[in-house]
Amino acid sequence: MRIMRLLVLFDLPTGSKAERKSYAQFRKFLINDGYHMEQYSVYSRILLSRDSAVTHVERLRANLPAAGEVTVIELTEKQFESRKVLVNTLVRKDLPDVGPQLTLVF
Repeated sequence: MRIMRLLVLFDLPTGSKAERKSYAQFRKFLINDGYHMEQYSVYSRILLSRDSAVTHVERLRANLPAAGEVTVIELTEKQFESRKVLVNTLVRKDLPDVGPQLTLVF
């Protein structure tokens, strides 16, 4: 048994009300099917074997939205764990310090 990760990346249109509904339905499908949001439009799911990856790809195929693009990447857990998450920790000096936030009451 080899633990796998299924990474789902999608770019779906949201210009019309119907497209937003389709986007929301696909996102809800991912969440209900056990996917975890890594970033906006990037979800991952742990799988116990390559066979279950085939099953989940077929589930994704059955729930594809009418428009847009969905990319699926299969990774071993070791490959997923070796990914690099880069976060800029430097403070930008070119932005003015605006001080504490203010609340305006009318």
